[in-house]
Amino acid sequence: MTIDEKYKRAGEIISTAGGTPLPVNDTLIKLLKFFINEDELDFIAAFAEKKSQTMEQLKQSSGLSEDEINKKVKDLAKRGVIFNQPNSKGIMVFRLLPLFNVGTFEYNFMGKLVIDDRNKEIAGLFNQMFADLNNMVQDNYDVIVPMLMAGPAIDRTVPVFENKPKSEPVKIVINEKLEEARDRVVPSQRVEELIQKFDEIALGHCFCRHYEDIKGTPCKQTDARETCFTFGKSARFTFEQGFSRLITKEEALKVLKEAEEAGLVHKAYHPNFDTTKDETSICNCCRCCCGNGVDHMIAPIANVTSFMAVVNDDLCIGCGTCVKKCHTYAAYLNDDKKARRHDDRCIGCGVCAHFCPQNAITMVKGAERIVRIQPPKRK
Repeated sequence: MTIDEKYKRAGEIISTAGGTPLPVNDTLIKLLKFFINEDELDFIAAFAEKKSQTMEQLKQSSGLSEDEINKKVKDLAKRGVIFNQPNSKGIMVFRLLPLFNVGTFEYNFMGKLVIDDRNKEIAGLFNQMFADLNNMVQDNYDVIVPMLMAGPAIDRTVPVFENKPKSEPVKIVINEKLEEARDRVVPSQRVEELIQKFDEIALGHCFCRHYEDIKGTPCKQTDARETCFTFGKSARFTFEQGFSRLITKEEALKVLKEAEEAGLVHKAYHPNFDTTKDETSICNCCRCCCGNGVDHMIAPIANVTSFMAVVNDDLCIGCGTCVKKCHTYAAYLNDDKKARRHDDRCIGCGVCAHFCPQNAITMVKGAERIVRIQPPKRK
């Protein structure tokens, strides 16, 4: 097998490592050459059948010694190709990461970067890959999109509960039609509660905004870049590989409050999309750069939320602030110049309530639901 054939095989394996399946083409192979050396390709091939392996399993599948495996893992982890952390039983597990959707793309742009020729080339290749992926989705829209619309939610909204203009709490109402409580763990609904759960917190750069910076299209919403959090073993991994720095709970809360002031949305991520498990990370997302936002939508967006914004007509003055701030274009003004929202697009982030000059927006808490937004079909 030639080197190019080995890279193609590595691309096929990584494309099925999680996240969104990618077209295995010249763009993907060029990208892989930045992150995987030729003498590491056989090691990547060892993950063909099983993407997460213990040391004993990896020794069998790769034919390498423990020392050889540790050396390759150390180098590949530094490039965001392998995740190496112990599982809940304390056993070290080596997991092959996808190219993006919590993988090489995110880790590459999470660290401190310089805008140089190398990073410009990498950003350009990712840009081409996203275009290729968009074409693949659009060319097979009627098959791929319905399938993805039925998939699990990628992230969960953690709402803002403070009204900035009036310096008072946003009104919160419990939906009286809620079904009886189920025997399950309820995820933290406030960022303050979420931060208090973790002793290990790491802060990295927003990979989406870093990526747009290098492309020459910087964020229109904020100059802040260090806004991505990882927790627990994810924090250990990102810190050990140099993608982030460890911070205190007090520092974390300060960054989160500054993110709210900029109108960013708190999005939490859970292992295997299971909201009963502790969060692994939080992104603070803008509308113009977020790869999982409506302005950059290639595949459908699926977001878990328990809240929805409801407007008090007696207080609403029809200023349109909520319309300007809404991340999913759920908010609009009706014919009477009163704020309204499209139920099927409201992710309950609370950004509209945070900036409303009249504090006229109430956050209604209901049963956990998934908001799914479908990408437009190319004409």
